[in-house]
Amino acid sequence: MYSAYKRISVVGTTGSGKTTAAREIAARLQIPHIQLDALYWDRDWTGVSDEIFRERIAAAIAGDQWVVDGNYSRMRSPVWGRANMVVFLDYTFFRVFWQLLKRTIRRGLRKEVLWGYNRETLGKAFFSRDSILLWMLKTYRRNSKKYPALFEQPEYAHLEVVHLHTARETEEWLPLTLANLCNIL
Repeated sequence: MYSAYKRISVVGTTGSGKTTAAREIAARLQIPHIQLDALYWDRDWTGVSDEIFRERIAAAIAGDQWVVDGNYSRMRSPVWGRANMVVFLDYTFFRVFWQLLKRTIRRGLRKEVLWGYNRETLGKAFFSRDSILLWMLKTYRRNSKKYPALFEQPEYAHLEVVHLHTARETEEWLPLTLANLCNIL
């Protein structure tokens, strides 16, 4: 049953743990992990054009095995068109906000470098219209409704959907399901 699941997309609201989950899936399956944010953001938080973004994605997912994390709606078709599984992290608002708040503060205080050159700052996180926290507030409810509706679309009927509602569900799903995938792959 699981032998076909070599191309996996992990989605969820900002701060839900997409990258952490995708990284763990990729490590367990020993296949490449691709962060859409890393393909989109250039220096100084400058996003690339859709053309360049599409080219970068096409190159990154050209292989037969990968795990992608990210929510870029305008680039869903290339990723989901090749994927055969989508993992949707659909945690409660409070869980996601708390995770994002902790991560944002940690990154800001430690001045962690993201994708080779960008850093989250506490000023931007708390006092800017470009705040990652505000983005989460704006998109949480929309994403919780959008993804289940998308999974019902005929163009995505080929996808095996794993809809995880709690961190505990994810913690239980990862080792059990991925052990099956590893044994078959």
